[in-house]
Amino acid sequence: MRGLIDSHCHLDAAEFDLDREEVLASAARAGVTGIVIPAVERTSFDAVLELSRRHASCFPALGIHPMTVQAAVTSDLAVLKQALIEHRIVAVGEIGLDYFVEGFDVERQHFFLVEQLKLAREFDLPALLHVRRAQDEVLKQLRRFKVRGGIAHAFNGSRQQADAFIDLGFKLGFGGAMTWPKSLRIRELATTLPLESIVLETDAPDIPPFWLGRAGRNSPDQMPKIAQVLAELRGQTLAEIVDASTQNVLAALPKMAELCTYTQVSL
Repeated sequence: MRGLIDSHCHLDAAEFDLDREEVLASAARAGVTGIVIPAVERTSFDAVLELSRRHASCFPALGIHPMTVQAAVTSDLAVLKQALIEHRIVAVGEIGLDYFVEGFDVERQHFFLVEQLKLAREFDLPALLHVRRAQDEVLKQLRRFKVRGGIAHAFNGSRQQADAFIDLGFKLGFGGAMTWPKSLRIRELATTLPLESIVLETDAPDIPPFWLGRAGRNSPDQMPKIAQVLAELRGQTLAEIVDASTQNVLAALPKMAELCTYTQVSL
């Protein structure tokens, strides 16, 4: 069985400052052989790049998150572009729109999303998308500024919206939210969507799975149990789910596939 890839993990977050090396070691023991680390603002670019330089299992994505655009300036886009020139980045992200949290400047979110989609298109890179209560608007921008696909992480839209993202070349990320018994729509999507459209993630330290509780700190070593939940929902083996998710991540992020070889592991 292939090693697992955590397709979305904020390993640079302050929540991991005291034990980041042990978190990585625990993930490796759990069979997680790849971790995609998306930056959320310009000030986190260097930390994400440094983690990826130091650890062969870590792969950088750089972007400006919709919930950090309040503090962003337009020159951050020039810094992002230069980083895309100088470094081996697997995706532009985490980028997108968030209409769930009130008080954020929607026009500013749109500006940074569009400009970053333009960069993804210019560098022929996939996008890692943050989409909360804004699926249709993100789809509208993806149709205007076509990129080479990517991943819509922590997907929680409708089946119709899911199909639209898939038609545009995107995989859909499922993680901790899928493990909660009352997450009926997400669990239904995880059960019925084509397996080739699904990738697994943690979004650590956020979106903890059911067994950690609402206040628990998520971490990439939870990936095997998250994969097991998906296997049970779909009536498939753990090996089938792990192999499919890993293959799907590498298909969504082709530069990641160029940079690494995934060994067989036992979970």
